[in-house]
Amino acid sequence: MDFFIRAQAPFSAYRYFQTGAYRATAPVIPPSAAFGLLLNLANIEMRDTMIGTAITKIRQDVPCLELAVGAVNQGEISTLYQQLHIYPVNPNDATVKQAEGRTKGQKALAKMARREILVNLDCMIAIRNPDHVLIDRIQRGLAGEFNGERYGLPFAGDNSFLFNDINIFDKPPEETYWYVQTKSDEQINSGSCRLTVSIDRTESSKTTSLLYAPESQKRTYPPDNAWTWTPKKPEL
Repeated sequence: MDFFIRAQAPFSAYRYFQTGAYRATAPVIPPSAAFGLLLNLANIEMRDTMIGTAITKIRQDVPCLELAVGAVNQGEISTLYQQLHIYPVNPNDATVKQAEGRTKGQKALAKMARREILVNLDCMIAIRNPDHVLIDRIQRGLAGEFNGERYGLPFAGDNSFLFNDINIFDKPPEETYWYVQTKSDEQINSGSCRLTVSIDRTESSKTTSLLYAPESQKRTYPPDNAWTWTPKKPEL
């Protein structure tokens, strides 16, 4: 039996691994973020031990889920402009001391940066044949049973943005523009984008992303090519 999570937020941001002055967002919640949200609601710890490392690794024994993501209503991508203030931090560096003298107490360096945000997120996450224990824990989490134990709040991609509503259903509550997997050698559909499926914080080159595109028409259930094993297909 499949289950469906509808999540809505006034502002969200699902950023790609990127550097530079322009930070883009995906147009919908990616499978990797949907996976993290479900585990957070269920109060299932996905962080591995940090003993001996400064990197937050993902546990190898997290459950593998077959997910589909889509937009009940397409959000709008907007842009924020921010100033990035850069301060020299090495007091023993002679160039830092020279810079302090020239700034005369002002900021050493300020750069403009643009950050995209997704406005009016209204997404659907489908879970194919999940374990009943997981669904029970998600329902309990939504009821507030794990508020004293859960690490952090469920946020909409960026920890500055929170959800207004998260609800679980055993049938699709609304028709959805499902995002389906496409191939680079096929005709590129409107709205094509890369969405992350699994994240490797130790070695970013091992992070997995696939090419998706929203269907042109809404439908109730996800088609076969919308389903993705996240973070990977389980080993037999």
